[in-house]
Amino acid sequence: MQLIETFVSDTINGNLWKVIPYLLILAGAYFGIRTIVVQIRMIPEMFKAVAEKPGGRGRTKEESKDDGISAFKAFTISAASRVGTGNVAGVAVAITTGGPGAVFWMWMIALLGGATAFVESTLAQLWKTRDGDTYRGGPAYYMTRGMNARWLAVIFAFAITITYGFVYNAIQTNSIVAAVGGSISSDTLTSKMIIGAILSLITAMVIFGGVKRIASFTQVVVPFMAVTYIIIGLVVLALNYNAVPAMITEIVTHALGFKEIAGATLGAAFTNGMKRGLFSNEAGQGSAPNAAGTATVSHPVKQGLVQTLGVYFDTIVVCSITAFIILLSDPKFGEGIESSNLTQSALAGEVGAWGVHFVTFILFFLAFSSIIGNTYLAQSNIEYFTTSKSVMTGFRLMVLICVFGGAIGSVPLVWALGDTFAGIMVFINLLAIVPLAGVAIKLLKNYSQQKARGLDPVFHKDMLPGVPNIECWEGDDAATQGAAERVAEFTVHK
Repeated sequence: MQLIETFVSDTINGNLWKVIPYLLILAGAYFGIRTIVVQIRMIPEMFKAVAEKPGGRGRTKEESKDDGISAFKAFTISAASRVGTGNVAGVAVAITTGGPGAVFWMWMIALLGGATAFVESTLAQLWKTRDGDTYRGGPAYYMTRGMNARWLAVIFAFAITITYGFVYNAIQTNSIVAAVGGSISSDTLTSKMIIGAILSLITAMVIFGGVKRIASFTQVVVPFMAVTYIIIGLVVLALNYNAVPAMITEIVTHALGFKEIAGATLGAAFTNGMKRGLFSNEAGQGSAPNAAGTATVSHPVKQGLVQTLGVYFDTIVVCSITAFIILLSDPKFGEGIESSNLTQSALAGEVGAWGVHFVTFILFFLAFSSIIGNTYLAQSNIEYFTTSKSVMTGFRLMVLICVFGGAIGSVPLVWALGDTFAGIMVFINLLAIVPLAGVAIKLLKNYSQQKARGLDPVFHKDMLPGVPNIECWEGDDAATQGAAERVAEFTVHK
């Protein structure tokens, strides 16, 4: 086992992650420049878009009831995948391996990644396909329809199925087991297997219910758990308000190499911050677009804005809360990788022993919602290949096996595998969204032109002449009613 861990962590990730952070930075900067920093200047629009009902503003409940998944539900599906162990256990891993400076680089990848998330999710909306009374979309679809590169779509669909269906779900279970072990002071194989079996059972009860059950589950659980966690984090900040300026200074000085401790060099802070930031917010990885493609909105840009907001909520808000809780406890660095147990002990030091159990409670629901969200993202790519019920059943059974297997796996190996597959997905997805970025820019121009006229933007496929294989943006679609008469005025030719 140790040999495998070393090979994956040092040989594979040691080389892969020499390249991936720079690709993400270059891509984020490129998209930010081309969109004129859409990820910052359109933050108010993001909040408007996430609250919009299916089919756009101004439609009645009766008109919208069959329009599929709302922008908010699509947001919560992707948030269910984003907001999980990466926010609680992943931040602890980043800090123990990269020092306080890793937090700074997590923030940076979120700010740059906001533009990347906008582009990939807007493209997913444009090239989505109908699936009964809902939609499907994502990288596999914009690779096939936008680039005419089915070969690349097949590789990506296979990679995301393995990553999210199997590897990431094992990580979620692994972190739940670590947290529960800290609460009950038991780390035996038997206790791990019992927890794994319970998780597998309740996962089965949800994932065999389909996408609407997944959406309904995450819409309730994710906001409640995240808000509860944020509140307790703010309490910790309030209790230690005098130490906050010094903590921020420590984050920045370590990130820029002015101070280094216990092997947490500038390089370690940079690499680990990038790894954990990507694992947490997933910008550029091609996962969130699968959820973005399910939403019924009146313009593709709206869902691009919604998913950009998701990146900020995940990293700038939730991850930062974890980082502050840990750093205010004056943790040790360079003495081995610590996971959720570090967050537990840090919170317990501030609020008392109940803090250990609180983190376990929060992490359980965040990680479990991530299992559900991850499964949906992988499932939507299985459907790219086939809609066979037997294949889907086999996939879901494999998910349950991996959920159980994650309970008994080692922390370093599970996280190392997560890093490997995350890097692979980034590389494949960037091969598509960089050349297709021009289409997203045209959509943003179309959206902005309508907003400048005081209109609620709607889209019709004729507004982008020459862009091929657009299926779901015709005048009779619920999301585009009222768009046909705007075609002549708002068509984007350049």
